[in-house]
Amino acid sequence: MNITLDLSAARWRKSTRSGSQGGDCVEVADGVPGVIPVRDSKNPAGPALLFPADTWQTFVTGVRTGALTSA
Repeated sequence: MNITLDLSAARWRKSTRSGSQGGDCVEVADGVPGVIPVRDSKNPAGPALLFPADTWQTFVTGVRTGALTSA
């Protein structure tokens, strides 16, 4: 499914845990009804992935609680 969403006015942010040296960071935009846009901070003009807001919250909760770990 392809969804086109105008994100030109979106306010993007990186995690406070992202270092100031750039690197492999993602940015998220808040305030877009029903979805959380996610993009590569090194390519702000590139595509954004759109996650349903409830799915994104489940993911973030899993990371915070340690339910999701890297292999």
